Amino acid sequence: MSLYLEHITQRFGQTLALNDIDLEIRNGEFLAILGPSGCGKTTLLRAIGGFAKPTEGKIRMDDVIYSGNGKMVPVEQRDLGMVFQSFALWPNMTVRQHVEFPMKSPKQKHLTEAQKKEAVDAAIENMGLKPYEDRYPGELSGGQRQRVSLARAIVGKPSILLMDEPLSALDAELKISMRRVIQDVHRMTGATIIYVTHDQSEAMALSDSIIIMNKGVVAQIGSPQEIYYHPNSEFVADFIGEANFLKGKCVTLEDGCGVLQLEDTQVRVAATENMAVGEDYTIVLRPESAGLVPEGNLKCRVVLSCFMGAYQNYHVMVGDTLVKLTDYNPKNHRIYQVGETCALTFEPDGVHVL
Repeated sequence: MSLYLEHITQRFGQTLALNDIDLEIRNGEFLAILGPSGCGKTTLLRAIGGFAKPTEGKIRMDDVIYSGNGKMVPVEQRDLGMVFQSFALWPNMTVRQHVEFPMKSPKQKHLTEAQKKEAVDAAIENMGLKPYEDRYPGELSGGQRQRVSLARAIVGKPSILLMDEPLSALDAELKISMRRVIQDVHRMTGATIIYVTHDQSEAMALSDSIIIMNKGVVAQIGSPQEIYYHPNSEFVADFIGEANFLKGKCVTLEDGCGVLQLEDTQVRVAATENMAVGEDYTIVLRPESAGLVPEGNLKCRVVLSCFMGAYQNYHVMVGDTLVKLTDYNPKNHRIYQVGETCALTFEPDGVHVL
């Protein structure tokens, strides 16, 4: 079943937290919601989960209305599971008791006790918690506590799993291993996952689609590759990964390329559909998409040259513009030193033009 958000608006007094959001989230999709603090991503998740009632708009799962048209379905009656940032575990309940808790919901009254026990056993086993089922949260590591939270969320086999920054409380090494656990959950359950995070690498590694939010609106939605290689604004380009911006004016169009005047030189870029001579454009240049050569049109001066093992990190000045570069596998490459003058080079189709 698909989830539809239609004209969702959320106001808190004079603050507009969500502004007329329309989304279709397909059945089985892994959707990451990414954006800066205060952009509305957690507010959107709370509206979907039923923890907050939107000021305007409708949320429905196929033809079942969750909110809107004067209706507000309570959290416990929605076909959803929730994984919280803070684990939300009760200190006086064991692992098994936590996983059993959702099976007491009226939604599960059609199941026999044997079926409920089977579901609880499976969730505990799938999350690798069998050796710890009689332990309390205080006796578990951070990763184990998050596995309990996941087991509790999936035991009732909901159609949708909501995850609110579930890995933010874990250290870097645990985050990597828990990403694999979440991917396993997605594969095992086939559930739609809506995943809020501020971590770009999590969003890129886990999701089928990413929503970039800004000031209560959807700035862009697309696959991780689309968002990274074809951002629709400087905000999106700067937010997802690292980006350099070079400003220029189109002086001619030739052979499928636009020739842009940058500083005192000209560069070729792949022409966009509506590129026009005389218009100003911004080149989005990812650090790994360019290199340095001894001579060339786009002169630059090296202001930082730092060996990082797998790559050489450069900062160069192109006129008054700072450009950051990443030269991977630099072992057999020429290393440019601070103060050297050289040239910046890139392929016409290796950059994105706004």
